[in-house]
Amino acid sequence: MDFYARVAEVVGGAMIRLRHMSEPGVAAFGTAPKIPEARKQGIMTLKMPTAKGWAPGQVPTAAEGLKVNAFATDLLHPRWIEVLPNGDVLVAEATGRTTEPDTFIEKVRQATMRRARAIGESANRITLWRDPDGDGVAEERHVFVEGQNQPFGMALKDGTFYVGNTDGIVTFSYEDGATQLTGPGEKIIDFKPHGHWTRSLLLSPDRTKLYAGVGSLSNIGDEGMEAEEGRACIWELDLQTGGSKIFASGLRNAVGMAWEPSTGALWTVVNERDGLGDETPPDYLTSVVEDGFYGWPYCYWDGIVDDRVPQDEALVARAIKPDYALGGHTASLGLCWMPEGTLPGFGEGMVIGQHGSWNRSTLSGYKLIFVPFSDGKPSGVPRDILWGFLSEDEQTSYGRPVGVVVGPDGKSLLMADDVGDVIWRVTGA
Repeated sequence: MDFYARVAEVVGGAMIRLRHMSEPGVAAFGTAPKIPEARKQGIMTLKMPTAKGWAPGQVPTAAEGLKVNAFATDLLHPRWIEVLPNGDVLVAEATGRTTEPDTFIEKVRQATMRRARAIGESANRITLWRDPDGDGVAEERHVFVEGQNQPFGMALKDGTFYVGNTDGIVTFSYEDGATQLTGPGEKIIDFKPHGHWTRSLLLSPDRTKLYAGVGSLSNIGDEGMEAEEGRACIWELDLQTGGSKIFASGLRNAVGMAWEPSTGALWTVVNERDGLGDETPPDYLTSVVEDGFYGWPYCYWDGIVDDRVPQDEALVARAIKPDYALGGHTASLGLCWMPEGTLPGFGEGMVIGQHGSWNRSTLSGYKLIFVPFSDGKPSGVPRDILWGFLSEDEQTSYGRPVGVVVGPDGKSLLMADDVGDVIWRVTGA
C-alpha cells in the first residue's frame, strides 16, 4: 500500500468512527424516505473497500428460486451492456481517468480510488459476445470497436450504431450479424467530458429520438455553474432532424434510463451529492418529464435546500420531487425494465445495479435489486436479486454491479461487474 492510500485509510477510518457514533442508522428508501438532517463534512468520508475480484468457483448470492453463472469473463472493467436484435451481447469496457493531483487530499483520493479500481487503465472498447449453443455461457468473443473515449451507452437503429463516449456520441454503419465495426465513426454531438464521465443512451419507443445522460462535472457546482452548462441533465436528440436539446435538468448524475411500458414514461436512476451524511440525500429512481427540473445543485428530494450552494429561489420552487429513494450513496447506476415472467417469483418492475459509493461510514449498495411496479409506479419495498459482492467486514469487494439488461432469451438478466470483470447471468433455479 502506498503512502497516500495509507493516509486515506488511517484518517478516513478516524473520521468514520466519529461520524458513526452520531449518525442514526436510517435507510432512506421508498416513496416517503426518512432523510436525516444534513451534517456537513469538513473532510468528506472516504471509505472504499479494496478491489479483490472473485476466487475460482466463487459467485454472488442469488435470491431464493434463482441461480447465477458467469456469462462472460476476463473483461477489463465492463460497465454497460446492450443486447442486439440477433442476440449478440455487447459490453462497453471503460473506466474513470486519472489526473495530475494538485493537492494532498486529491493525492489521497486518487490513491484510494485506484485501490478500489474506480480509476485506472481504460480499455476504451466494446466487445461482442455470442452463445451459439444457448447454454448461458458465451463461447465467442470479438472486439466490436476500439479506440473510443471512455465508451458507455450503446444503441442501434436501422443500420446505424451509436456509441456514447464521454465527449460525445459517435455513429457507425452496422450490418446485421457483423462482429466488428469499421471506419472512424462520425460524431453527431459534443458533450463536455470527464467529471461524471458516463454517457448512457436510450432510444425512444418509436425510435425517432435518442436520449443521453450527462452527469455533472463536480459535486455541487464547485467550479461554478458555467462549467456545468450542458451537464447534470438528460439530452434529447431528434434523429430525423438532427436537432438536440436538454430534455430534463437538475439531475446530478442520471445514468441508467428505461421506459415504463404502460405509461410510456421515461425513468432514470440518479446519484445524488456528497458531503452531508450517510443517508443524506438518497440516490433515487424517478420518472422524468420534458423540461422538468430536479433540484441539483440548489436542493434535494422535496425542496430541501443545500445551503453550501448560492441559491436560485425560482429553481428551488419548481424542483420536482423524485418518485422513489434508493438509499444514500448506493451509487445506483444500472437500470432496466423487467417484464413479468422474466424471473420466477418476480413481477414487473425496475431492476437496478447498485455500484456502492464511498461517501459513507457504513457502506451500502453492492447489490442488484428489484423495485416492483403497479399502474406505472413503484408499488412496494425493494427486493434483492444478487448480493455478496462485499466482504462482511466491508474491507474487500469481490465485485461491483453496474449495467443490467434482460438477456436475449427474455428469461434472464445480464449484469456487468466492473471489479470482478464478469458479466453475470441470472435465471430461474
